[in-house]
Amino acid sequence: MTARYAASPFVWRRRLTREVRIGDVGVGASHPIRIQSMTTTDTRDTAATVAQASLLVAAGCEIVRVTAPSITDAENLGAIRAELWQSGIRAPLVADIHFTPNAAMEAALHVEKVRVNPGNYADKKRFEQREYGDAEYAAEVERVQERFRPLVLRLKQHGRALRIGTNHGSLSDRILNRFGDTPLGMVESALEFLDVCEDEGFCDVVFSMKASNPQVAIYAYRLLAARLEERAPGRPSYPFHVGVTEAGDGLDGRVKSAIGIGALLEDGIGDTIRVSLTEDPVKEIPVARALAARYDARSARPLGEPLESCGLEPGAPWVADPFAHRRRETNASNGLGADHPVRVEAWLGPVPVDAEGAAAELERELGGLGELACEGLLVDVVHASDVPRAAAFAEALAKRGIEVPLAVAAPSELAEAVAACASQIVLRIDSAPLDGPALSVATEWSFCVPIEELAATLDSALARSRPPQRVSVDAALPVHALRLLVALLAERGLDRLPVALRHRADPFAEVETALLSAATDLGAPLCDGIGDLVSLGGFGSLGRDVELAYRILQGARLRTSWTEFISCPSCGRTLFDLEETTARVKAVTSHLRGLKIAVMGCIVNGPGEMADADFGYVGSGVGKVNLYVGQECVLRNVAEAAAPEQLVALIRERGRWVDPAL
Repeated sequence: MTARYAASPFVWRRRLTREVRIGDVGVGASHPIRIQSMTTTDTRDTAATVAQASLLVAAGCEIVRVTAPSITDAENLGAIRAELWQSGIRAPLVADIHFTPNAAMEAALHVEKVRVNPGNYADKKRFEQREYGDAEYAAEVERVQERFRPLVLRLKQHGRALRIGTNHGSLSDRILNRFGDTPLGMVESALEFLDVCEDEGFCDVVFSMKASNPQVAIYAYRLLAARLEERAPGRPSYPFHVGVTEAGDGLDGRVKSAIGIGALLEDGIGDTIRVSLTEDPVKEIPVARALAARYDARSARPLGEPLESCGLEPGAPWVADPFAHRRRETNASNGLGADHPVRVEAWLGPVPVDAEGAAAELERELGGLGELACEGLLVDVVHASDVPRAAAFAEALAKRGIEVPLAVAAPSELAEAVAACASQIVLRIDSAPLDGPALSVATEWSFCVPIEELAATLDSALARSRPPQRVSVDAALPVHALRLLVALLAERGLDRLPVALRHRADPFAEVETALLSAATDLGAPLCDGIGDLVSLGGFGSLGRDVELAYRILQGARLRTSWTEFISCPSCGRTLFDLEETTARVKAVTSHLRGLKIAVMGCIVNGPGEMADADFGYVGSGVGKVNLYVGQECVLRNVAEAAAPEQLVALIRERGRWVDPAL
């Protein structure tokens, strides 16, 4: 792949896209990132759907999606739209279509946009293994495209927009057999539909590439952006709707969404977003708004400006492959790097004044972590008067038998003084010279300069001192600065230095906004394979800092510390109360560390999105559930009331059950 998915990985710039009008709302081009969500009501219940759509709009939702699983549902979209308009709500509606082209044709008469899924619009998914010859494959593509063409013509005739929404969990058998369950398969599936749109001169198209695995979502969106750039180099492209599907609920749902959506927004990819939580959809809006606000506030350089003028082309790659995950190869250093898992460190802030009291409190907090391990501590030394306090704190930890490694962040002039009480020295590297004797403990260089000065500062430091054992950045744009630092190190033959990812909560930010920022700033590089240590601080307590670090590592698919739940956000197709059911399933299985359990409301994405889940719980009819082991449906039409207990019985039967700790 030679085309860029972004103008530069080192400079934030919004991806150049054309405007697509969805009713009165413009998406792409210079418009802000638009916020959308989806109703969970029965589409045939006009009053309930209008009421929920009204609540979403009042919360800040700019585009409202409504499922239309049948022609009857699609017909009622007109009544829903009329009721909303009568009440003064002009937010555009999007019809969500799966399996039923006739419903899409009807919906195009009533709403401003239609979303179709290429994996099931006119194709099939039965998990069948078969070989397609080139001629047979081409004939199938032509059949699917001709089934799709009437919708394109109708949308064009009525001035409607289209979302080509590929889901990782619902790729057709034809795509799976040729490309596998991969980002490439997702992209190829979408481009087949784009070919029809462009044949008909229809350009009011928005794309999405959703997956429950943030890594898969990130790589699929990037690959699509690059492929579209290849098709029309240098021209404004199609806007993207960005999201992580089946993200779940609570903290995990927010962390996973922030990792996937935030990483793409860091790339400048994303013109409208939806956060998919297994909660009341109104709760999705402030999360989406907080994610978008960071990027709406940034001012990007004009896309036509030569990258060389920014001085940020290091001449070496920052990642082996931006379209596939591979952890960066690094040297072992103080228990991290090499084959070690990404370590978790807690930042305690300034070195404590009361060493004994702080050590006692720390002992209590460490004892409350359960199975989580705090694998490092970090304190700050700023002035010479802090040095005796650091020594006293280290001594107090030793007296209590607390063997967690203690790192000390200090300016270079104090490094030698604190070396005796630290396992690691974190040196702040800015415009000040770096001179002094070699230290007896490992050092980390933490670069605290504007990104434009990073190369010169690194070279100045290397000219004055031997290389450190690891590096980190403390920058306004940490994701871009990390990428640049890694590339600069590679260019200088230091590509195996471990990287510490550090994040301190903004004390003035709301709690949810702060955790979303942490998940983005740490999760984005982790998904790209960068990072050997995650260090968090400022979230209220050591326990909260450590737990959030592990949640981010689990969301990035690097360390699993809890049961992982893959659960969809509910919609009008859902056949039971998904939020309540997910809570019931969690209540009996949340102690099963390392197990993946999918809770899906219907069959649209269920069997596919839970492809890597160990067990699955999928709605099959009103009040009925199918239970899966892997991709195999082993129990059908289980009564909803009995399904959680049947799921536990299945887990026991397969030898994966452990009794919860008392």
